[in-house]
Amino acid sequence: MNFASLHGSLPAKRVKCGTPVQERKILKYYPVFWNIAGKKCVVIGGGEVAARKVARLLDCAAQVRVVSPELVLELSALKRDGRIEHIHEEYDGRHLSGACLVIGATDSEQTNARISQDARDKGIPVNIVDDPQKCDFILPSLIERGDLTIACGTGGNSPALARHLREELEKTYGEEYATLLNILGQLRGQMEKNAGEGKIWFEKLMAAGLLDAIRQKDESKVKKIIRDMTGREVQIE
Repeated sequence: MNFASLHGSLPAKRVKCGTPVQERKILKYYPVFWNIAGKKCVVIGGGEVAARKVARLLDCAAQVRVVSPELVLELSALKRDGRIEHIHEEYDGRHLSGACLVIGATDSEQTNARISQDARDKGIPVNIVDDPQKCDFILPSLIERGDLTIACGTGGNSPALARHLREELEKTYGEEYATLLNILGQLRGQMEKNAGEGKIWFEKLMAAGLLDAIRQKDESKVKKIIRDMTGREVQIE
């Protein structure tokens, strides 16, 4: 996937064909959830920041290559367990071979600039930690509840604000949403067989107090609401 031509913003334009359309700001970053399972991702740097980036990539089942002469303990443990490939060298452009994405997490501005330019020359999406101008993509602050993921981004303008918003959302969306989503996932197949019924079922389930029953950990009530509204049995995890 070649992201090199997608870097930066395009000026907003008014389309001149027939009825005028309202001019709108074009987003700097295209929001997307990207499946990187089994794909090679390269992280340059062996410090604590690099370790956090590697941990997230491994959570997504990526194949991770770390390039650094030194590794912090967390990365050394991952290397020892065979969970990452480690290249014990200073950065070189050849280390990006075969990568689907690159993250630069070194403490050298010069090295980070080289990483950014090399990745772009190869058409590989690149993120340089704390330097949006050298990035093709940025990493949002995340709220995760099971398979539910809510991302907060500020276009690289204020990571502190993104963290603040995440903390506020964490108070609103608790672990009950992981259970709710699991239930809805089980029901989805039946909903798809009844065209147009999915939205109606969802609204009826919520109106019947399904989320409150989940919060109260009242499994029998949860199952009764689902059975009454849909006629189906589900597993509660």
